[in-house]
Amino acid sequence: MTEVIMDVEIVRFPATNLAVIEHHGSPLLEHETVNKLIKWRQENNLFDNEKYRCYGIHYTNPAITPLEQHHVDFAISIDKPIAKNAYGIVSKTIPALRCAKARDIGSRNNNQAIIYLLEQWLPQSREKIGSYPPIFHYVNVGLTIPTSEMITDVYLPLA
Repeated sequence: MTEVIMDVEIVRFPATNLAVIEHHGSPLLEHETVNKLIKWRQENNLFDNEKYRCYGIHYTNPAITPLEQHHVDFAISIDKPIAKNAYGIVSKTIPALRCAKARDIGSRNNNQAIIYLLEQWLPQSREKIGSYPPIFHYVNVGLTIPTSEMITDVYLPLA
């Protein structure tokens, strides 16, 4: 098996206000949760992917977490208050964080950057993992993005 080597940089993740929908339960149902966020985003005309960046805050690892305990927040960065809505979208904030950042290109269902950061880079780095969960920035989103061209920047918060 070939050893994966990724570029990792230490960055400051800025404090970021989010519009969030929480997903609890099976990863197989995440698309239903994401679709609610997409509909809310469309209704609020938040189409600019540079201004309204897409994130996943991954509290659990679906590969090892019992389905009923799996939790991920799907979010977009936002610059205005969130009105009460039928979708369950709420406000949250990612605090300013010092993070290790790695880029994954390919299917979002098989993210290699988080695996690399946790299993290879972190043990060799002398760094300690922080208390905030990993942040996935879905750089390019949309139905027209081929799976092989999907870009996800993974931020691993450090202590």
